[in-house]
Amino acid sequence: MLEPTIVTQANKRTAAPAPGPAVSVIVPARNEEASIARCLESLTTQDGIEYEIIVLDDHSTDETPRIAQTFATVTVLSAPTLPPGWTGKCHACWAGARVARGRWLLFTDADTVHAPGSLCRAVETAIRHEAALLSYSPEQELQGLWQRAVMPLIFAELAATYRPRDVSDAHQAAAAANGQYLLISREAYDAIGGHAAVASSVLEDVEIARLVKAGGRRILFRYGGGEVRTRMYRGVQDMIDGWTKNLFLLFPQPEQLARRLIVEFFTLAGAAVAILVSLVISSVWLLVIAMLAAFLAASRLFRRVARAHFDLLSTAISPVGLPVFAYLLRRSRIHHVKGNVTWKGRSYDPRPESKRATAVGQH
Repeated sequence: MLEPTIVTQANKRTAAPAPGPAVSVIVPARNEEASIARCLESLTTQDGIEYEIIVLDDHSTDETPRIAQTFATVTVLSAPTLPPGWTGKCHACWAGARVARGRWLLFTDADTVHAPGSLCRAVETAIRHEAALLSYSPEQELQGLWQRAVMPLIFAELAATYRPRDVSDAHQAAAAANGQYLLISREAYDAIGGHAAVASSVLEDVEIARLVKAGGRRILFRYGGGEVRTRMYRGVQDMIDGWTKNLFLLFPQPEQLARRLIVEFFTLAGAAVAILVSLVISSVWLLVIAMLAAFLAASRLFRRVARAHFDLLSTAISPVGLPVFAYLLRRSRIHHVKGNVTWKGRSYDPRPESKRATAVGQH
């Protein structure tokens, strides 16, 4: 594999831009053999715009680099050893950006699948709205009961916390982005210092968005249904680890949110029990009161979840996920407070007083 030539935080010099494609698509990949072929198939068949694709293999121990190399038009680079103070994804993205030639940079995860023509449409949308950064929240592919029950709840809360309308409003302070699809102009990326400016962050997408907006540049943040989709997690443990890494940072009051979720769950569960009891004892008044309580609690929850763009089945079973979401919030808080966040074989200490990152058994 090729080696990027300018990759360290210390060397921040930006080379004079050479003639290049309109877009450089940068895909950081660490142990993504199950998904990277689908991702690259969807990217290599884009049309309507000139682009290059750069895959940064981040010390994978599986078949990720070999699979990526089977795509003739894809440049596969091997990320250098992770320096102290960097997260793996930030370092891989930075390494890719340093060799990219495009006027726009698209950072997208290896588990995404891109609709035909979506790359051209995204650039046209960003230019038309004079946005320096366009980020899509991809359509989520869910597998299994727990993903279907929990993911709609989390994305519903994210949509309420980071309202796309506010994020896209230049007059609002709100800033957010989804690192699964982050399209940024080269000028804006260099101006904020790129991923080197957020090197230690485990929530680098939101931090980049904040820097872009703080610099007076416009952000567009949208649901990406029809343009890009993703299967974020392959199993329950992946989902637990992934949200443990992010939830504490995503929500300003995670403990308060966890308590609210538990109250919602017991309200619904209590109403369901009351309905059963009323049927057993033939109490019409208890049945009416219990059904009214269940209707009010469920309708409030379902209205919130419906705004997160999930299928009807996932929305219907989302009440089952309420205590699981509360557990993940508290688990995330504990791990962040203790300075022990693990993701893809690496352990990070995200506490402000300790900006370090160490690998667990590998680079």
